[in-house]
Amino acid sequence: MEIKKFGVIGAGQMGNGIAQVAATSGLNVLMSDIKEEFTAKGLAAIEKNLSRSVAKERISADEKDAILSRISTTTDLQQMKDVDFIVEAAVEREDLKFKIFQDLDAICPDHVILSTNTSSIPIGRIAAQTKRPEKVIGMHFMNPVPVMKLVEVIKGLPTSEETFQVTLDLCEKFGKTAAEASDFPGFIANRILLPMINEAVFCLYQGVGKVEDIDTVMKLGMNHPMGPLALADLIGLDTCLAIMETLYDGFKDSKYRPCPLLRKYVEAGWLGRKTGKGFYQY
Repeated sequence: MEIKKFGVIGAGQMGNGIAQVAATSGLNVLMSDIKEEFTAKGLAAIEKNLSRSVAKERISADEKDAILSRISTTTDLQQMKDVDFIVEAAVEREDLKFKIFQDLDAICPDHVILSTNTSSIPIGRIAAQTKRPEKVIGMHFMNPVPVMKLVEVIKGLPTSEETFQVTLDLCEKFGKTAAEASDFPGFIANRILLPMINEAVFCLYQGVGKVEDIDTVMKLGMNHPMGPLALADLIGLDTCLAIMETLYDGFKDSKYRPCPLLRKYVEAGWLGRKTGKGFYQY
């Protein structure tokens, strides 16, 4: 299967990063969101990233212009009828993702593969919203997408081998390394990462250490490039909470219980970098 046009649902941090990577690989990209201000913001983020690469002499100004010329935007989901492969990168909410996949299934021709960048919601559950479950797959990129090499590829129970192979080939085209994960809540990355972040929040909640000290221990003691609380702020505390709730609901194991302090921050609207305040002030 040849992919000529690539669709991205969502122009936020993950969506615009995926669009940038796809356009850099030579694909024509259609990036959609519900408002023009969101797509404009997404395009501006891509332009800023590419300008930084030009300044560092990683790409030329002409290459930057060529990449940007391959990206178009829309607020009309119907426009996705012309693409060959779609990555959904909307907010980590099951009801929202279900609706998007139902709509895409009705809009897109039968050959189109529908992938999701979900970080924890089971692929089989999403695939069940469509009449093409064999063409639904998980394609979980890491943040920031242009920098991070990993893509978790998750086959649902009905995902076909052809869909899986096309997705692996796409990862290679993007210059990424694919890691296959089974379809369990959280997959590999977040089943390991989020309980660690949640435990760091418990350490703060129970007064074991201050924010800076908790992060310093993990950075200098475990050689992590970023502390877990700073990473939580980068991911978004609402996303962290959503993933922990998915893990807890999926396994019914108390070790996945979200820390009450994490929930408290989310309820207060302290979501991390995107709101200017989380465990740190931005």
